[in-house]
Amino acid sequence: MTTTANEPSATAFAQVRDWIVQAPWPALAELACRAGYLARGFIYLSIGGMAVLAALDLTPRAQGSRGALEAWAHWPFGVVLLWLTGLGLYAFAGWRLLQSVFDADRQGTSLRAIGSRIGQAISGVVYGALAVSVFGLIDALEDLTEADDQAKTRQAVAAILALPGGELLIAAAGLFILGAGVGNIVQVFGRDFCKPLACDETVRTWAPWVGRAGYLGRGLAFLPIGALMLAAGIKARSEQASGMGGALQLLEGQPFGDALLTLVALGLVAFGLFAFIEARYRRMAVDRILG
Repeated sequence: MTTTANEPSATAFAQVRDWIVQAPWPALAELACRAGYLARGFIYLSIGGMAVLAALDLTPRAQGSRGALEAWAHWPFGVVLLWLTGLGLYAFAGWRLLQSVFDADRQGTSLRAIGSRIGQAISGVVYGALAVSVFGLIDALEDLTEADDQAKTRQAVAAILALPGGELLIAAAGLFILGAGVGNIVQVFGRDFCKPLACDETVRTWAPWVGRAGYLGRGLAFLPIGALMLAAGIKARSEQASGMGGALQLLEGQPFGDALLTLVALGLVAFGLFAFIEARYRRMAVDRILG
């Protein structure tokens, strides 16, 4: 059975094809950047959701980003989801490039703006590396018993500690992560979460609360990661380093650990939801750079 050009399916396909051919590059770049926010949101939703299940003893332990991605592989169409997420993370890394190098957010060149743009550049490197990890995971789907987040972190730290001055590099990384955690928490009280959003008043009434909860949860999660990394650098012991999954497990081991882990996990879920809000409503001056 052939499809004629007058049938709705053929017409819709032709419209999409023509739009891709005729759409300006800035519009396509903006679409990719928004897909990047969606990818980030899915990852944080997964990390937070699995941490909630761990706090309720419904899963053995909390997971970091790699553990969450591995869990996706067991879902129907999981490989497709991993491909889309990997491409989205590359797109998000590209958006961070536009923010940091080309000042897409028009932050300027003040000391505070430079610090923010440096943080965005580092964020871009991290998400780009995570995208590489996603496609590496796709290649290794036949052997999902390979090293998890925590083991991967320790292997990387051990390799850096073996370098001249490696202890200082690891300690500096720990301090940076601690600073990022504190910075996330500070933003809860000092940031206008609606400023970069092009949304109506209804969204403005609840979106900031999602953002505050998200940044508080991520900040609290970063603090033990940074502390463990700093200790690994000072003591030159890679086994003390940990990723997101190990840090969440550390929280669970504290007094009132289940409640604390649940609080942080719900915050990570909120951070993922806020990424979805940004995907929909964030202003992106991509046309000013690429147009």
